[in-house]
Amino acid sequence: MLETISKGFRNARLKLQGKAELSEDNIKGALRDVRLSLLEADVELGVVKTFLDRVQERAIGEVVSLKAPTDSAAFGLPPGFTVTPDQHFIKICHDELVALMGGATSGGLSLDRKPALIMMVGLQGSGKTTTAAKLAKKLKAQGKKVMLVAADIYRPAAINQLSTLGMKLGVTVFSIKGMKPVDLCVTAVNQAKAVGVDVVIFDTAGRLAIDNELMVELEQIKARTSPDNVLFVCDAMIGQDAVRTAAEFDRRLDFTGFILTKLDGDARGGAALSIKQITGKPIQFLGMGETMDKLEDFRPEGLADRILGFGDVVGLMKDFEQVVDEKTAQKDAAKMLQGNFTFGDFYKQIQMIKKMGSLRSIMEKLPGMGELLNQIPPEALDDRELVKVEAIIQSMTQEERDEPDLLNASRFARIARGSGSTPEAVHALHERFLQTRQMMTALGSSGLFGGVPGLGGLGGPRPGGSPFQVSRSARRKGVTQNQSPFGALPALGGPTASAPAAPAQSAADRVREAEERRLRLKEKRAERKGRS
Repeated sequence: MLETISKGFRNARLKLQGKAELSEDNIKGALRDVRLSLLEADVELGVVKTFLDRVQERAIGEVVSLKAPTDSAAFGLPPGFTVTPDQHFIKICHDELVALMGGATSGGLSLDRKPALIMMVGLQGSGKTTTAAKLAKKLKAQGKKVMLVAADIYRPAAINQLSTLGMKLGVTVFSIKGMKPVDLCVTAVNQAKAVGVDVVIFDTAGRLAIDNELMVELEQIKARTSPDNVLFVCDAMIGQDAVRTAAEFDRRLDFTGFILTKLDGDARGGAALSIKQITGKPIQFLGMGETMDKLEDFRPEGLADRILGFGDVVGLMKDFEQVVDEKTAQKDAAKMLQGNFTFGDFYKQIQMIKKMGSLRSIMEKLPGMGELLNQIPPEALDDRELVKVEAIIQSMTQEERDEPDLLNASRFARIARGSGSTPEAVHALHERFLQTRQMMTALGSSGLFGGVPGLGGLGGPRPGGSPFQVSRSARRKGVTQNQSPFGALPALGGPTASAPAAPAQSAADRVREAEERRLRLKEKRAERKGRS
């Protein structure tokens, strides 16, 4: 969704490459590209002018001859690293984007009172009901006892939708048929106090457009309940209309923050850069998908990094920590680098990736991937490819998953019939899997991962050596950077990274070794059964 904005900053950086100074002449063309991309992304005109004026004021006249200090290795930079004008310009843009979207003032929800009250407001179709359920799930994971209040009595099936979501999440949904929304919210607060609820979330009614009747009802709910947080739920896909709508809701309700939804679609993202500047209220959360876990804490630095093509490593690690714990990750990594990777392990990794989000959303958060995404074939980022691989692995026997070397032509045909695939597709997956396993085994013994916590037994730098020296040593052994971000995922093809040459082993040798391991396991099982 950020491609429209990112394109202008990429073009601006290209125009400044090779310049020794940021002057008014050479910065004019760069700012023109940024202006066009911001306007294309539906950023409000006044916001665009303010942003460009700030960037120009900071950038013009600066002679860039900045070199990294002698202790730059502590920051991951080689000694003598030089900051170029185009990099300095992007740094200025980054700082101003962060300031534009909230800076350090984004803050969080006010949950000190018990029960803390959260009032969700917005137009119909913006995703209030789904977002209310997502927020309930997020707060429940923090140990809060949450109650949802179905205060939208006008939209057909709104109450049923919230009840269904509450049942899935194990969250109480308060609703009394025939009661007016204002009285319903007051009654819900009294009930929450009686049963010890920590947080009450009002899912209020929306309209297709702002009307006085809607606003009066919301004003009455706010006056009668005094909510701690009034969150405006804004559909990012409606562009500058989102800014005008937010301004009107803020004028009538004085909301405390807002949530941008549908940012995983083809939204241009201009609302994220405009609403905070127009209303002065912070963005609290970003809705990035339909599932209940797709509600991210808003981090201005993370979104600015993604706009400028730097990825969002912090956000990616937060997603990762939600689906796997540190010990499991270290154990799986060590297993992979020791060559013990199986189809069962690969299947678990696919499940983890699917929980983290779509392949494209994950790749957008990787540093340096902004410019490469358009060069990756669309089928490589198609989540349906993962479904096909899952079907193939599910059609294997447990023995075939544990011993991939046992697979042969007859087994390929049987697996293909069970998965609705072709023997050629199964064979291709198997070959890529074996190549990847061999590559990871070679990397594990190359010393490249010696400095990674939990993987010290897989080789490492000599005493006194630095990670940079280890990397150079590994390159001298033949390890090169992977040209495709999916080289290590057998499902998605792409060239795999070259690795130190491993002893050649024929398919017959691999099958023989697998058969021997299978027989040894069978003998051990029989021996244990005999003793029992």
